[in-house]
Amino acid sequence: MTTPATTSATAATTAATATITAANAAIAAATATAESAGEGPGNDTAHEAATTVAALAPTLHRLREAWQAQPPGYEQRRADLLRLRAALKRRLPEMARTIAADFGHRSHDESLLADGMTVLAGIDHLLRHLRGWMKPRNVGAGWRLWPARAQLRHVPLGVVGVIAPWNYPVNLALIPLATAIAAGNHVFLKPSEHTPRTTRFLQELLAEVFPASRVAVADGGAELAGAFAALPFDHLVFTGSTAVGRKVMAAAAANLTPLTLELGGKSPAIVCADYPIERAAARLATGKWFNAGQTCVAPDYLLLVGRARRDALVQALRTEVAARYGDLGDGAPDYSRIVNDAQFDRLQGWLDEARARGCEVLPLAPTHDPAQRLFAPVLVLDPPDDLALMREEIFGPILPLVCVDSLEQAIAFVNARSRPLALYPFSHERGQVETILRSTLAGGVTVNDTLLHFAAENLPFGGVGASGMGAYHGRAGFDALSKPLPVLWQARRSATDLLHPPYPRIRRVIDLLLR
Repeated sequence: MTTPATTSATAATTAATATITAANAAIAAATATAESAGEGPGNDTAHEAATTVAALAPTLHRLREAWQAQPPGYEQRRADLLRLRAALKRRLPEMARTIAADFGHRSHDESLLADGMTVLAGIDHLLRHLRGWMKPRNVGAGWRLWPARAQLRHVPLGVVGVIAPWNYPVNLALIPLATAIAAGNHVFLKPSEHTPRTTRFLQELLAEVFPASRVAVADGGAELAGAFAALPFDHLVFTGSTAVGRKVMAAAAANLTPLTLELGGKSPAIVCADYPIERAAARLATGKWFNAGQTCVAPDYLLLVGRARRDALVQALRTEVAARYGDLGDGAPDYSRIVNDAQFDRLQGWLDEARARGCEVLPLAPTHDPAQRLFAPVLVLDPPDDLALMREEIFGPILPLVCVDSLEQAIAFVNARSRPLALYPFSHERGQVETILRSTLAGGVTVNDTLLHFAAENLPFGGVGASGMGAYHGRAGFDALSKPLPVLWQARRSATDLLHPPYPRIRRVIDLLLR
C-alpha cells in the first residue's frame, strides 16, 4: 500500500540519485588517495561486486517501506538480537578462519577476542538493558506549565546505513548493526571491499538471521560506497579514515543525513616519570602490536617524560616482543600480517624516509618478510615532526618514541595536533593524570593501559573533531540511533488557559511567570 510517507521516501530516494555521481567521484578519489597513504587499503584478492549502484535505492526503499508498515517492537528486537548472537557464536571458528584468509594471516585468538567477544558482549549489554531503555521516561515539565506532564520516548528512526572498515570487519559491522536493531531500525550494511571473504561471511550470517526486508548487505567497491553514502538514510554510521570521512559527510549533506563518524588520528600515549617502565612496556605492547597495529585506537606515538629512561623503555619493549612473538619465525602464528601489499609498501616507505632523514630506527624482531606481509614491530626514536609517520595515522606496527623533558611539554605536543580518537596517560600520581585530562581533549581515555575503554559497554565510543563525531556503544548508541521524542501531556484544566489577550487582566500572572 502506498502512503504519503512512502511516497515522500521514494521522492527523497529519487532526488538523492542526482548526487550519486558526484559522491562516487569524490569518495572514489578520496579512497584512492587514502589507499596510497595507507588510510583505506585494498585487498589483493579480486572480487566482483555483487551489488550494483542501481540496486541501492530500491533496496533502501524496500527496507523503509517494510519498517513503515510495522516498526519493530520490543519482542521482535529482542528475538533478532538473540538470533544474531546465537548465529555468530556458532560460527566463530569460521569467522576467525575467514578473517585470517583476508589478511593473509591473522591470529585466530585475536579475531575471537576483537571480532567475536566484543560483539557478543555488546549484544548481551543491549539485551540486558533494552526493555528499560525503551520505557518512556517522565521528566519535569516545570512549575510554569503545571499541571502538565512531560515525557521522553525513544522512538526508532527508520533505516540506518552502516559503512564498515576492514581492520575489524565483523566487530565494526555488527556492533553498530546490533545497536540499530535494538533501537528499532532496519539496517543497510556496506562492509569493506578490502575483506571480501568476510563480506560474504556477513552476507550469509545476516541472511540466516534477518529477512531481506529488515537487513540488507551491499557488496562493492569505492563507486558503490560513494552511492551508498549519498542515499537518504535516517542515520548513517561510518567507520574509517578522516580523509574518507570528510567525503562521506559531504555526500550525506545533500540529504541532511545525521551522521556518526568514527574516524582515526594520532592517538598518543604519555608515560610519566613515576610510572614503572616494564609495566608500561607490557601494556603498550598489547595496544600497539595487537592486530599488527591495524587498530584505530592503537597508540600512534609514545611520549616519554624524562630522557634518562629511554634506553630502559626500548629494552623493555624489545623484551615484550620476544616474549610474545619470539623472532617472528616459524610462521609467527600469534602475529597478524599487514592486510595487503599497498599497506606494507606504505609502512616500509615511511621507515625508509625516517632512515633517510637520519632517524634511529630499531626493529624489535629479526624477521621481516615482505613476501608474507610480515612487518616486524619497530621503534623510531625522536623523529622530526614533518615525517609522514608523524603527520599521518600509522595504522601499523611502527611506534615513534619521542622524549620530552616535562609533562607540560608532553601536553603541548599533544595539543599542537588534531584531537585524537584515544589518549593513554600512564601515571600512578592522580594529580598528573588529572592535569593531562584537564589540559587535553580526546575521543576516549584509558588510564594506565590501552584500548580497553573501547570494550567498556557503559562508556560511549566516539571521536572529537578530526577523529570523529557522535558516539555509539551501549546506551549512547541506542540514543544516537533513536529519536528522543519529547511529549507534553496537558491536563484537562490548566492555568495556561488564561494566557491570552486581553493581557492587562492577567498582568499579575505574567509577573509571576517572569520571576
